[in-house]
Amino acid sequence: MSIHQLETLINLVKSSPSLANVDVAQMRAGAEQMGQLLPVNPTAKFVTLGIGNMNAEWASISGADAGRTILYLHGGGYVSGSIAVYRSLAANLSQAAKARVLTIDYRLAPEHPFPAAVEDSLRAYRWLLETGIKPSTIILAGDSAGGGLTAATLVAIRDAKLPNPGAAVLLSPMVDFEALGGSIAANLERDPIFPGREAFLAIGKLYLNGTDPRTPLAAPLYADLRGLPPLLIQVGTAECLLDDSIRLAERAQQAGVDVTIEKWPRMIHVWQLFAPMLDEGQEAIDRVGEFVRANTDPSN
Repeated sequence: MSIHQLETLINLVKSSPSLANVDVAQMRAGAEQMGQLLPVNPTAKFVTLGIGNMNAEWASISGADAGRTILYLHGGGYVSGSIAVYRSLAANLSQAAKARVLTIDYRLAPEHPFPAAVEDSLRAYRWLLETGIKPSTIILAGDSAGGGLTAATLVAIRDAKLPNPGAAVLLSPMVDFEALGGSIAANLERDPIFPGREAFLAIGKLYLNGTDPRTPLAAPLYADLRGLPPLLIQVGTAECLLDDSIRLAERAQQAGVDVTIEKWPRMIHVWQLFAPMLDEGQEAIDRVGEFVRANTDPSN
């Protein structure tokens, strides 16, 4: 356990008050500022492209297998985050998984509330299939809101009768817009990234825009999860959304899904993002890489 690294990280996050602000402009600026502080592997290559009118970017490290793909959906409460913020993590995932990583700038609330993000992620998955990429070589992944969006996209893929991806990775997924998990109160003082229950609910309302908070494609905790591919869920024991991951894993297991849930001691919300400054962040990414390689076979 890297106590000093973790304390340094927590202090860094706490020095960015805009991350815990309901003001959308400040949240977006805070996320972009945080992204600029994260070193990007200098050997990584990035190629921008468009999927319709949606910006996307391929990230790859030398040695990445072009036959293995991660479709990554970024976090940010559905109101912030971008390709640029997640460039460091995309490169790290590419290296760990020996895969190409496609990140997308899905539409954000409040300008584009639910179901815009789900529509965009499903469109990106369809695009991958249309380019000839085998579904068994694709892994869906995302963190926080992007983790919830990953789960929702899996349900949308199934309901659209598209072939499943090989598996999915959910990092600290946000799957409950009513903030019913006990860890929200229990870990509030330990998780510097979580904005607090009232702010969280306010952010959720921007995305929902009047939609019932238990709508399955918005809050996949309430979705029918039958038929989904294998899932890896990583969550920190010190984060407010710990119970979201536990409840989602339980519901998925009850639906017959192959689920692996990893509870990382003392880790805060989406600690993987901070791998350049936190050993456990890199260790978690390495574990994701193992899972991705075990659930994709480019030779088939």
